[in-house]
Amino acid sequence: MRCLAISLLAIAVVSSASAQQGQQAQQQAAPEHVGASASSSGDTSNLPVEKFGKDDLIGITVYDAPEFSRTVRVDSDGNIRLPMLRQHIQAAGLSPAELETAIATALMDGNVLVDPVVTVTVAEYRSRPITVSGAVRTPVTFQAMGTVTLLDAITRAGGLAENAGAEILVSKPSFATSDKSGLLIQRIPARALISSEDPALNLHLEGGEDIRVPEAGRVFVLGRVKHPGAFFITDGSESSVMKALALSEGLDTFPSHKAYIYRVEGGSGGRSEIPIDLKKIMARKSPDVALMSSDILYIPDATGARAGMQVLTTAVGMSIGAASLAVYH
Repeated sequence: MRCLAISLLAIAVVSSASAQQGQQAQQQAAPEHVGASASSSGDTSNLPVEKFGKDDLIGITVYDAPEFSRTVRVDSDGNIRLPMLRQHIQAAGLSPAELETAIATALMDGNVLVDPVVTVTVAEYRSRPITVSGAVRTPVTFQAMGTVTLLDAITRAGGLAENAGAEILVSKPSFATSDKSGLLIQRIPARALISSEDPALNLHLEGGEDIRVPEAGRVFVLGRVKHPGAFFITDGSESSVMKALALSEGLDTFPSHKAYIYRVEGGSGGRSEIPIDLKKIMARKSPDVALMSSDILYIPDATGARAGMQVLTTAVGMSIGAASLAVYH
């Protein structure tokens, strides 16, 4: 009798466990109905939740209706299409939860499904590109997700290169501007941005921005100097003959007392010659002479023999292609 009782008890325990497992399986197989749309909090995508835009890829799941479960890309008008629906569904500007409701409403209005359960996920964002180019270490294009600032974008590009200019240009399409190109361009001083002097300079980016860091202007120093070459001027200040001489580590032996600045003439591509009294400038008897970007400062030797323009132009080309360019900070 005792053995029989133990056997009956064991059978009861096994039966109870089987019943519990069956109930759990039924609960997993039939998700709780939550109305016209399922909450997007169950989204398995690793991408952050943002409002959709043109060219984004959307994952749609309609419970118990596999013919509607698919990935669709938002078209150039901001719409998506589903089978058996004549009308397009506006997706651009909607969050996943809002698009769930819009799809469910469209399916019901079209008499396709009764009270459908819709889940929307983000498969890919393409509508918020931010491009960083120019004098940065690693030019990059990425999608704006969450909060993105100008400093964030520069950091993604590896930071400013050594030859970065004094300004950062941020352009974004804007139909509110009178500019025919439809671009709103902001000029951000690089040093003030990096040093956080003015927090307002660290712009909040929403996508669609083109960030370009122009190279610094450069001057060319040739002739009787210790280290002729091309020199970037990255601090935004005006260059001059004395600064250029300092960058080239001073005069070499037997320089002429006169020097020449060759400056590009507007539109013609040629260069005008500007003679300067180098001896008086160095002796502080004459004011220093300003240099413009792309100027050539040429110091002949004491004999007065001068190189021709073709020779100077060739030397400039060699300076540009040199591996090591000095940078003035």
